[in-house]
Amino acid sequence: MSYFDAASSAPLHPVARQALLASLDEGWADPARLYREGRRVRMLLDAAREAAAEAVGCRPDELVFTPSGTRAVHEGVAGALAGRRRVGDGLLVSAVEHSSVLHAAEVHEAAGGRVTTVPVTRTGAVRVDAYAELLRPDTALACLQSANHEVGTEQPVADVAERCRAAGVPLLVDAAQSLAWGAVPGEWSLLTGSAHKWGGPAGVGVLVVRKGVRFAPRGPVDERESGRAPGFENVPAIVAAVASLRAVRAEAAAEGARLRALTARLRERVAAEVPDTEVVGDPEHRLPHLVTFSCLYVDGESLLGELDRAGFSVSSGSSCTSSTLTPSHVLRAMGVLSEGNVRVSLPVGTDGADVERFLAVLPGVVESVRGRLRGAAPDPSPAGPPVEELVVDALGKRCPLPVIELAKVIDRVPVGGAVVVLADDEAARLDIPAWCEMRGQRYAGESRTERGSSYRVVRLV
Repeated sequence: MSYFDAASSAPLHPVARQALLASLDEGWADPARLYREGRRVRMLLDAAREAAAEAVGCRPDELVFTPSGTRAVHEGVAGALAGRRRVGDGLLVSAVEHSSVLHAAEVHEAAGGRVTTVPVTRTGAVRVDAYAELLRPDTALACLQSANHEVGTEQPVADVAERCRAAGVPLLVDAAQSLAWGAVPGEWSLLTGSAHKWGGPAGVGVLVVRKGVRFAPRGPVDERESGRAPGFENVPAIVAAVASLRAVRAEAAAEGARLRALTARLRERVAAEVPDTEVVGDPEHRLPHLVTFSCLYVDGESLLGELDRAGFSVSSGSSCTSSTLTPSHVLRAMGVLSEGNVRVSLPVGTDGADVERFLAVLPGVVESVRGRLRGAAPDPSPAGPPVEELVVDALGKRCPLPVIELAKVIDRVPVGGAVVVLADDEAARLDIPAWCEMRGQRYAGESRTERGSSYRVVRLV
């Protein structure tokens, strides 16, 4: 079995396992106590904090450990907004932030705060000028991830941080996906990370608040972790998390170059060998271990299931794999195809032979799923002479059936003619325009109907 979902959670690094086992015998006492056992644990905790600060690029007294990366984000956003409430209540986020950031934004908005969302390009990156234009005098906090968790695109953090600094607005960077590969550049103000993303144990996050940033912890606090993460520190897990971060950093340059070559091979071969497939994300400014692609006419859940049976554990942003039946907010913001989406994120040490085996299996798996779905989708209308406009009723049908039925009839209208697709599947709002982009047809817009939406496609070729 090949595990290709490191972006969700990386396998526990061997160094982390060793450190965890060793520190279980030494790290059980209360580090806030003055007796011998407590002092010993305090030394472990302080050493871990210093090592983590060195890796992140901050002062030790600016970094605290939290129970998770999500908790670090929530505490960071809430504390920074509260600390600058006299400035205003504006919160600026990109459209592709991790759900932990967006959920914090929802809470802020529900409490009466103002949230502004920065759009992204088709590669998933913000434009620096567009981001800066949305900074206002009453913006209390800006957020920007260092690299995207679904498509791997790296954000221009240093340039955005410079604009935020000029505007007097602190920038919080969610660095969960990138800390394994290096420190985040630029004059950011707050930073968060999550140990299980870099091979540490789950249940350890980091929150950095630079000196000079106004910050007011929310909720009950105590004397631990500067009042920013109350509760008894899990010192063995913290020690293991920091040990693994140092270990992956020591090999990041060489391993990053090796994995980048493997993901470049994936990007090239998937596009060449799997028809009607879109490789998404920035081809250059990206994480070294992650590649994402979407396949037309494929049910994401079936595709992931077949790949699992073939021995590959991968992830997906497809609505077909979600109980909400809505496509990934990241893919939606990028305006790319969501159906049949596959995210491959290679753990440290991935063997090139496993990647080759995946590439050998993938085309057949995709074709098999396509064959089943095409057979399950009857022709929406009988064949006949060309007509200027054809209506496809795909109401009640889920991704990817509306697009499959569109593809079946597009040749039945002349060039300049139109196909109108009626659909109530949320994914159609994203996938029909993306299909037009891929197939060289013109998407003429959406109209709301009583039961869903109608999507108009004009044939160009």
